[in-house]
Amino acid sequence: MLAVFAAALIALGVAGCAPSRPSWTEHPLRIAGGSVTGVYYDYGTQLAKVLRRDLDVDAQVIETNGSVDNLHLVGAGQAQLGFAQSDAIADAVAGTGDFDEPLPIRAAARLYDEYVHVVVRADSGIRSVSELAGRTVSLGGTGSGVSVVARRVLEAYQVPAGRVRDVGLGLDASIAALTDGRIDAFFWVGGLPTPGIERLAGRLPIRLLSIGPDVVERADAAHAGVYRSAEFPVGTYGSDESTVAMTVPNYLVTSADVPDALVSDVLAELFSARAEVARSVPAAALLDRRLAIFTDPIELHPGAGEYYRDSRR
Repeated sequence: MLAVFAAALIALGVAGCAPSRPSWTEHPLRIAGGSVTGVYYDYGTQLAKVLRRDLDVDAQVIETNGSVDNLHLVGAGQAQLGFAQSDAIADAVAGTGDFDEPLPIRAAARLYDEYVHVVVRADSGIRSVSELAGRTVSLGGTGSGVSVVARRVLEAYQVPAGRVRDVGLGLDASIAALTDGRIDAFFWVGGLPTPGIERLAGRLPIRLLSIGPDVVERADAAHAGVYRSAEFPVGTYGSDESTVAMTVPNYLVTSADVPDALVSDVLAELFSARAEVARSVPAAALLDRRLAIFTDPIELHPGAGEYYRDSRR
């Protein structure tokens, strides 16, 4: 009897010391992702998996057309988290472009830089973005950040968007259309490597068109100073030479109304599981606590600020 009584006391003591489940986890958590063959969706899927396992929260990813869709969903409270490009975010906080009014959004973290892809078949005679005039091209699906960037790149090349026959496809449909020869090129903005394009390159030789530093400079000067020059590493998608590219930072965003504890807890899980997530999403390896706080032109959520302050102690 004494042994049973002692065991009961120990059990009660353990139960009393067990950490309580955060109250925000009692509600579903929705993450606005992107195309199922893009990095956003993969990243969101892995993050949701970690949150379900470690915090016992009903976390799910929503398939979307990309940044613009994601920002609208987060701003409307239909998703608590979402991925978005900084150029689309600049429009969202200013209430311009695809946004009729400023959205009540905040940043959780700067994640990685995305690369602007302009993809053609390897046997295509197109060698420059300026040669897309008069061609059938996908500038990205409606509600995507790809569409925003594609038009700005064309503008910087002095190619009016009206000179291109835009079929407005998402990534999956663009890949299929290029494979079938129904389009001459497509734009995409994503981390390296983007899974869908990597699979495409495995069955169809492709080539990436360069976006020169002078073009990047013009686009950057005209649009919130968010674009930078970079290079696709040799070997990317089977290439045997480097390609000059334009990059744009990518952020994890949330609503201004989301509880501080939710954002802080999610960031703790995100950074803790970085190596695990990176095994499936290489871009996750670029997550850096020292750089994550630089989210201009959008303010950090107070919960994010709390997490970064505490993590420095």
